[in-house]
Amino acid sequence: MAKPFYGWVVVWAGFVALAVIFGSSYSFAAFFASFAREFSAQRADVSLVFGLSGLLYFVLGAAAGAIADRVGPRWTAVAGIAVLVGGLVGASHATSLGAVYVYYGIGVGLGVALVYTPTVGAVQPWFERRRGLASGIASAGIGAGTLVGPLMAAALIDAVGWRSGMRTMAAILGVFGIAAALLLEKNPARRGLGPDGGPPLPPVGKAGHSSLGGMTLRETVRSRRFLWLYLATVLAGPVMFTPFAHVSAHARDLGVADARAVALVGLIGIGSLVGRFAIGALADRLGRLRTLVLMMALLGASYGFWYAAPGYTLLAVFAVSFGLCYGGIVSLLPPICMDQFGGRAVSAIIGVLYTGAALGNLLGPVAAGAVFDATGSYVPVMAACALCAAGATWASWRMMRASAAP
Repeated sequence: MAKPFYGWVVVWAGFVALAVIFGSSYSFAAFFASFAREFSAQRADVSLVFGLSGLLYFVLGAAAGAIADRVGPRWTAVAGIAVLVGGLVGASHATSLGAVYVYYGIGVGLGVALVYTPTVGAVQPWFERRRGLASGIASAGIGAGTLVGPLMAAALIDAVGWRSGMRTMAAILGVFGIAAALLLEKNPARRGLGPDGGPPLPPVGKAGHSSLGGMTLRETVRSRRFLWLYLATVLAGPVMFTPFAHVSAHARDLGVADARAVALVGLIGIGSLVGRFAIGALADRLGRLRTLVLMMALLGASYGFWYAAPGYTLLAVFAVSFGLCYGGIVSLLPPICMDQFGGRAVSAIIGVLYTGAALGNLLGPVAAGAVFDATGSYVPVMAACALCAAGATWASWRMMRASAAP
């Protein structure tokens, strides 16, 4: 009996690894109120924890990707899981918000960086014809983590308090995360395989195999295609990350109970799961760049539901529709990098691309908190995010045009 194609093992290992790291990152929504009460902090100050974490994992993702391109994704990701677990445990013992910045903000951010880009980069060389589907399945782990992480954290907080809950969560995530990381592998040729389970492709110079050939990192970042894609990522950053920190807080302002408010982040996770599976497969047929343009436009349009929401029902519609677009966009970026620039430095290229989201991940939630603290309203935040989404749609369209040019 023929062995199952190991590429699918990498895909599902990636699913679990990404679920672990983003389950810990987005559990921030459940800990938000506990941090605010424990340290008597305003929303902008607490939001900085999430923003700092995101800034680090996007900025450091480029370095993590370069390390994984050299030493392989397996041990890079194992190190990341260990750092993430240490950050959660350290934060659970924090006696000040400053300590939470260090342990949760920096520790979790560094841990996610060491796992994220090496994992998504490891999936790409195993597939060609079904790359969009494979990447969508792996990145669906982000949606699963977004769904399960905050709900698990909320249940643990109710049962044992936020400090013991965070330590319990760290132990669970550590076991599953390390098990998944040990299964990661990037180069199919090492198992005598090529993309999609075919025969290994012939060697091509220092790149090793043509399945890992393509542009260098230096060549990529100088190309017009990459610059347009990078601009789209920069503009989409605040749009994609502000709701994770603030939609639950807004729901509480409307009188929604804590558990249901936190569940909105879980609904984003459900939408994201559907988006990653469905949009990845759709993009294999429709074209990944064309699908990216569509998803950027719909991402901005989804904010109309948040603006119009008088209560929980329409906020839930926003959460699902936003998650669908967000999940589709995140699942599309790695295969687009592989399509356009090749596998030679794909993890590093993905990491550099993700630095474009870093500023938005930091400033979006923090600025939203500051605007609310000053005005008592999220309406200006929604308008700014819709405008940024329009810009991201335009930049994605320009990237598609540049790709089609001779």
